[in-house]
Amino acid sequence: MKNGFRGMVVALGVVAMMAAGCAKEEVVKKDEPVVQQQTVKQQEPVKQVEPVQQEVKQEVKQEEAAAVKASVAVALENVYFDFDKSDLRQDARDALSKNAEALLKQVADAKVKIAGHCDERGSDEYNLALGDRRAKSVAKYLETLGVKADRITTISFGKEKPAVDGHDEAAWSKNRRAEFEIIK
Repeated sequence: MKNGFRGMVVALGVVAMMAAGCAKEEVVKKDEPVVQQQTVKQQEPVKQVEPVQQEVKQEVKQEEAAAVKASVAVALENVYFDFDKSDLRQDARDALSKNAEALLKQVADAKVKIAGHCDERGSDEYNLALGDRRAKSVAKYLETLGVKADRITTISFGKEKPAVDGHDEAAWSKNRRAEFEIIK
């Protein structure tokens, strides 16, 4: 009997929901005008990116101009090395004497970065170590000529940045070098 009573209650509930869910009248009356909502486009906030970008561009241009000015004022000569050597030849010592004079007189407040390079022969690890020895050899010689150690930094590129492409002694001799870059 309880199951029959429950079934009848459920059936009445379903009928009541169906009756309540069906609309007998139109939701929008015909005599009322339909108002269309206008969407107002919000104005985007003004971005402050452009002025900041312009300031950064100006700073970069000023730094580039200073670097160009320093490099125009001082043209430091590269020095070259013999195969598998980091000791300085006489022509390298002569070039370094000129470089030291320029660093001491023309750009006395600038710093210099010395990059050691190698030819393509040998492993990456060996050439990085050799390039480091070459850069440090040049730095040490500049120090003996009066350039302060705190103005000099060194880096080794090994065989990663050849000056000349080629697989012969003419190309290799140009790649065994120390290069200079004025920084600041």
